[in-house]
Amino acid sequence: MADQIVRYEVIDRIARITLDRPPVNALNLELIRAVVAAFERAADDRSARVVLLSSAVARRFSAGLDLDILLGQPVEEIRKFLQELYINLYDAQYNLGKPSVAVVNGAARGGGMTMAVSCDVLLAGESATFGYPEIDVGVLPAIHFAHLPRIIGRHRAFELLFSGRVFDANEALALGLINRVVADADLDAAALDMAAGFAAKSETVLRMGRAAFMRQIDLDYRRSIANAVEDFCNVAVTDEAQEGLRAFVEKRKPDWKAH
Repeated sequence: MADQIVRYEVIDRIARITLDRPPVNALNLELIRAVVAAFERAADDRSARVVLLSSAVARRFSAGLDLDILLGQPVEEIRKFLQELYINLYDAQYNLGKPSVAVVNGAARGGGMTMAVSCDVLLAGESATFGYPEIDVGVLPAIHFAHLPRIIGRHRAFELLFSGRVFDANEALALGLINRVVADADLDAAALDMAAGFAAKSETVLRMGRAAFMRQIDLDYRRSIANAVEDFCNVAVTDEAQEGLRAFVEKRKPDWKAH
């Protein structure tokens, strides 16, 4: 099943990890474990010099967490998923040894944002949109507390994380959250062109240079994401969070006052 929802292939020294869980690439435990395994495979694959993370689902990169992970689940099950999404994905990227490029072809939300920003470079199609909607269903975008202020600044990060609003690719570019906006029709070609540029570099120097780069930017980030797991879990099991999640499933406004 994992081979069907996450594909791995190498062509011309470029490894492609492709999400394919229609309709929106919602993240469940199986999918994120398959993504982590694919990055670990790429790390050991001497035929791959660069890794692209992309989606096979039209206009959807990933809508974020499958709510079945959170709704009515014990904290142990939630923590198991976040261990994969927050910590194991980070470790796989940290130890990858080659550049990774997120190719955002459409909507990226919540956990989809987590996967995208785990990569070294983010390319987005002109119709791509971004957002942190967790607050609207009563949970926290906890991992983004650790890195988003560093990327775009404290005040702009707070506004995005606590408003839950959607923003487009041009705003993401202006904020410094992504590297480049490309016409939708040209996105795949642009990603391959960038990947080919990285692949042409010295394999040894690129591996050693990336390792040095990751050590310099870590800044205790590993401990921060471990704390984010606990922050998320503590909120997700509250009555307010469960009401927010049920309201989303039932397509109604949450009744926060009743909880």
